[in-house]
Amino acid sequence: MTTLVSPATKTLNIDGLDVAINGERNLLELIRKADIELPTFCYHSDLSVYGACRLCLVDIEGRGIQGACSTPPEPGLKVRTHTEEIREIRKITLELLLANHDQQCPTCLKSAACQLKAVARQLGVGQVRFKRVHEPRPLDLSSVALIRDPNKCILCGDCVRFCAEVQSVGAIDFAYRGHDAAVLPAFGDGIGAGECVNCGQCAAVCTTGALTPRPEIEPVWQALNDPTKFVVAQVAPAVRVAIGEEFGLEPGTATSGQMVAALKRLGFDRVYDTSFAADLTVIEEANEFLKRKARGEKLPQFTSCCPGWVKFAEQYFPDLLPNLSTCKSPQQMLGALCKEFLPGELGRERRDIVVVAIMPCTAKKFEAKRPELARDGSPDVDHVLTTQELARMIEEAGLRYRKLAPESYDMPMGFKTGAGVLFGNSGGVSEAVLRYAAEKISGEKLRSPDFHAVRGEDGMRLATIVIDGTVLKLAVVHGLKNARALADKVRKGKTDLDLIEVMACPGGCIGGAGQPVSRDRSVRQLRTRGIYDVDKNLDLHKSQENHFVTEIYSRHLGEIGGKKAHQLLHTHYVNRAVS
Repeated sequence: MTTLVSPATKTLNIDGLDVAINGERNLLELIRKADIELPTFCYHSDLSVYGACRLCLVDIEGRGIQGACSTPPEPGLKVRTHTEEIREIRKITLELLLANHDQQCPTCLKSAACQLKAVARQLGVGQVRFKRVHEPRPLDLSSVALIRDPNKCILCGDCVRFCAEVQSVGAIDFAYRGHDAAVLPAFGDGIGAGECVNCGQCAAVCTTGALTPRPEIEPVWQALNDPTKFVVAQVAPAVRVAIGEEFGLEPGTATSGQMVAALKRLGFDRVYDTSFAADLTVIEEANEFLKRKARGEKLPQFTSCCPGWVKFAEQYFPDLLPNLSTCKSPQQMLGALCKEFLPGELGRERRDIVVVAIMPCTAKKFEAKRPELARDGSPDVDHVLTTQELARMIEEAGLRYRKLAPESYDMPMGFKTGAGVLFGNSGGVSEAVLRYAAEKISGEKLRSPDFHAVRGEDGMRLATIVIDGTVLKLAVVHGLKNARALADKVRKGKTDLDLIEVMACPGGCIGGAGQPVSRDRSVRQLRTRGIYDVDKNLDLHKSQENHFVTEIYSRHLGEIGGKKAHQLLHTHYVNRAVS
């Protein structure tokens, strides 16, 4: 018998190996600690234990076959993970799932990250011995952000639990029983007709292609191939530390140069950095905040750069909409600037300028379609591609991403500071605002731009910052359940906060649903580290140091928060409360 622990340590035995128990919640976590990857569909470390898929079965001596995810570890247990009986049960279970599954794998949007396909390969399932009994059902195309394909759903429940437990929205749930069981929006309506906030985390955790981001690749190709169009790409901060994963690079590896090169090879006429507009957002939002703070009104101020959070607030907290910053998101600011200034520069009509945003987020697709973010029916941002979609376009073009010679963003809207890049992380908006506000309040240059108090992984973080006698109380929130809890306290007058940053997705934009799919929590940590590394590797770290932002105010926008700036860079919100 092999042992890797001291005799005094509490252990159990897994396939002949003694493994120490050290706070693991269940046998599945302990088995993974022993470097054994049990197949599972319904287990997710951020969610409650469900135990529905029955794939992570183990044989416990004296107790028989049990689900590893729902069995707590106990000292002295003897566990076997791959007996002949267990292997046969797993294969039968998988074949039954496959029998009623739409097996159009080559054309499935989730094909490269499909867990069903991966588990079938892991278990050596070469044929399906059972007949299909379910009739095909139509696709749900009611959402501009997501596609729901009921023919690929295996009822693992991950989407249902994430929407309820992490986001507190409950836009989808189980309906009916037995043979007719299904995951549906309320009343069987389309997912776009209900309370979905388009965060797309259901698609991120979906183990198959039942829920996927809705692609906009074809209209972008059409624009790129239309000689009458001038096509501009803008790239969000979080994309640069994730897209490399699609081409075999380590998570968190920043590949801005190769990404820009790929976009130019695809045919984009200009490639700008959304971080430029994030710097602009900091200037506008921080000044808005400092004015509110000085007047003691409309506090706390909520950030407004996350469209999932904005729609959530419109639905559930319309009374708090005056507390949201009126600033557009960086995506929409940059789109507005492109549509305002490029026609005159290029001698073209507004309709000939096509702005394509490359985002880590599916809610950005919905945001770009909001009528208040268009002029005379012409949107400021025409199309939104996720990180996944850009990777597919690069593959379609046959480009060898890792071998591309790096190229630079186009100026002036390709220039940014580290503050703008920080928008990709939870806490980044707060830190960027603090880097500006600290100098504005004190009248002195910051010795160090870092505000570690707003960094971290917790879903809700509180920080108090004292600047030259001025006390600023901040909260940083990610995950909409946490946002709901804090917004409830604000509504009831039980908080004493000045600024609240909210991001819908775990970890912020680096964990957006448009990013490469991963169930490994360390991937988010590596992407976060990558963002901070990009900040450190830049020469400038404060938005007020971006001389191109200063120039755009002096040449075009006028006064910060003034009439022209407000027209282009600010917006309003819609009461979407369900009566």
